[in-house]
Amino acid sequence: MYHYSELGQVNTREMFKKAYDEGYAVPAFNFVSIEQFNGIMDAVIEKRSPVILLASPNLHKQLGYEMLARIVQSGTDRIRNQGLDIPVALHLDHGMTFAQCVDAVEFGFSSIMIDGSALPFKDNVALTKKTVEYAHRHGVTVEAELGVLSGAEEGGDVGHHESLYTDPGMVEEFAKETGCDSLAISIGTCHGLVKIKANPDGTLPELRYDILEDVMRRVPGFPIVLHGASTIEPRFVDMINAYGGHIEAVAGIPEEQVTKAARMGVCKVNIATDGWISALANTRKILAENPGAIDSRVFTLKNRGLLKEIYLHKIDVMGSAYKA
Repeated sequence: MYHYSELGQVNTREMFKKAYDEGYAVPAFNFVSIEQFNGIMDAVIEKRSPVILLASPNLHKQLGYEMLARIVQSGTDRIRNQGLDIPVALHLDHGMTFAQCVDAVEFGFSSIMIDGSALPFKDNVALTKKTVEYAHRHGVTVEAELGVLSGAEEGGDVGHHESLYTDPGMVEEFAKETGCDSLAISIGTCHGLVKIKANPDGTLPELRYDILEDVMRRVPGFPIVLHGASTIEPRFVDMINAYGGHIEAVAGIPEEQVTKAARMGVCKVNIATDGWISALANTRKILAENPGAIDSRVFTLKNRGLLKEIYLHKIDVMGSAYKA
């Protein structure tokens, strides 16, 4: 067993307090490859931004919790060796069972999410409370979810057919009963390639800021989390389709809506799809232009630079860059 502090990490408690007080959101980025991880760390170090690195149970099947924690340690070592003080947390994204959360804590994660959002309210409370009691004994912070986002990510392991907006009237009771440290709410975003449903005229509606405002009024200062907030740039969709892919319906969250949510009190914003789709588009293009390639570094090394640019921009959208 490892404690996250031994691996150079912090939990999210102070991260979120500073974000709330200063009106920005901490960027939370999923990574599924070394190149993506390095692209994230390159951007974080350049901007001196706090970061939450998201690893799902599905990624654990690929690499294992211990290796994930060690990979993140390589990033915190880079930060320390440059004489910088940048908060980094490794977060279990969409832990679906108590056992998954225990495993993550034991192998050095500093933050975990227990996702009981599809359960009846009382069952969600019970599962979350049990997880919180265990995690807090190890100094690990816990994110929960109230309300359901539709769509699927992580190869279909996380997904629901319909969205259910968070009921602000239930938030205060849920936070009090469970003792969770942050709460993901549903205000109109979705997982997957269709993040928001377009109006009949093709325009994109605004997120339900009225729900967010009501939540913030009921639990002032409490860290609120937004999932499913990728922009999904058309240029990458077009690139994928131009080089042998087939993607039809996409709809991302306009960046100005993410910035507005951060300024209203959202302390953490999750970004997954933007990292995946940009790297995949670039990979398809490079392989099409180099049909005889047999070494994956033909595209992986170039993906790192592209991903860095993506994450530099996301940090600006969330307002989390270091301010002298």
